[in-house]
Amino acid sequence: MKAITNVTILDPVKGLIEGGTIVFDEKKIHSIGKSVKAPKGAEVLDANGKYAVPGFIDAHCHQGLFDGTIGWAGSDGNEMTKPVTPEMRGIDSFNPSDPALKEVLQGGVTTINTGPGSGNVISGEALVVKPIGSQIVDDMVVLSPSGLKVAFGENPKRIHGAGEKRTPSTRMGVAALLRKALTDGQNYLESWKVFGKNVKEAKKEGKATPKPPERDLGMETIAKVLKREIPLHAHSHRADDIATVVRIADEFKIRVVIIHCTEGHKIANLLARKKIPAVVGPTLIWSSKPETRERSFDTVIKLNDAGVKVALQTDSLTPMNYFPLLPMYAIKHGLSKEDALRCVTINPAEILGLDKRIGSLEPGKDADIIIWSDHPFEFYSKVERAFINGKEIPIE
Repeated sequence: MKAITNVTILDPVKGLIEGGTIVFDEKKIHSIGKSVKAPKGAEVLDANGKYAVPGFIDAHCHQGLFDGTIGWAGSDGNEMTKPVTPEMRGIDSFNPSDPALKEVLQGGVTTINTGPGSGNVISGEALVVKPIGSQIVDDMVVLSPSGLKVAFGENPKRIHGAGEKRTPSTRMGVAALLRKALTDGQNYLESWKVFGKNVKEAKKEGKATPKPPERDLGMETIAKVLKREIPLHAHSHRADDIATVVRIADEFKIRVVIIHCTEGHKIANLLARKKIPAVVGPTLIWSSKPETRERSFDTVIKLNDAGVKVALQTDSLTPMNYFPLLPMYAIKHGLSKEDALRCVTINPAEILGLDKRIGSLEPGKDADIIIWSDHPFEFYSKVERAFINGKEIPIE
């Protein structure tokens, strides 16, 4: 058992607790509060003058799949040999030795949603991991799959239309290919449903068991989306692309998360009405293409004010060790410190469906705790110690 004592606790649910104590084991938080005492025999860490904060969550990045230090050899996140590849699984490309993973804890981040994309209309399955230092990705996984990555707009048009001279070359083509994949998935599910009925009838009549449909790994992933087991993580910048995501989600009655949402401020009320969350960013980079021209932290403010559940993300284009700059700049543009904290903790946890485990410092949740030298949104504050699942992880 461990106890962090005399610490200022900053939490999106419990708020600010000065001179508090957190008791946890090598897995979960046991108790937290100002009146909590360290149990007898516990390992005590006196953190007087420090801040204890739940580990930040990056709800969209590509860490582990694109190692920029070794050129083409480290690029394993886009299987761009065809535009629709739902059978791809990010876990199979994730490299625990990716140098960028060392930056994660430096930024106070303890959980990331990473995966393939966004070169294809459908890129494959994303996953959620914790950087615990293992050389086996399976040890790091919190949730796999966490969603199916799809992309709208310029990326698939440029790569497949302009580059390979095949569909999609237009936004119509992107939407059509996604609709076709979802329709094929519906037909796939129906074929198995019919097979199940035929098996029951064959048993009832004493006949031989009929031959099952041929398995299709891509359609099995699409089926998870259609059954609402996982959402689409929809890369979309322009407002018209975001509206197309919403249209398709309504048509197929599926769950979606808007990734990037650069022009989401233009249709914030639509997203709020549909209860569709947005993972906004990367905002601390230059406008790399026409559809990102309107990138601004004002988008976060307007979405949040409209009632959209918002998270902040790096897209792995903002180095993860600078992750705290995202909420800091959002605050600079007018977001409250309380809402900024939610955008990097409990909001992404809820968007990923993991809020019962991570996102706040509450009894029963994973003991993902970062000790900061000062308030995490102060420029000179730094990460001093990090605990993931209750175990201290060295900060490299």
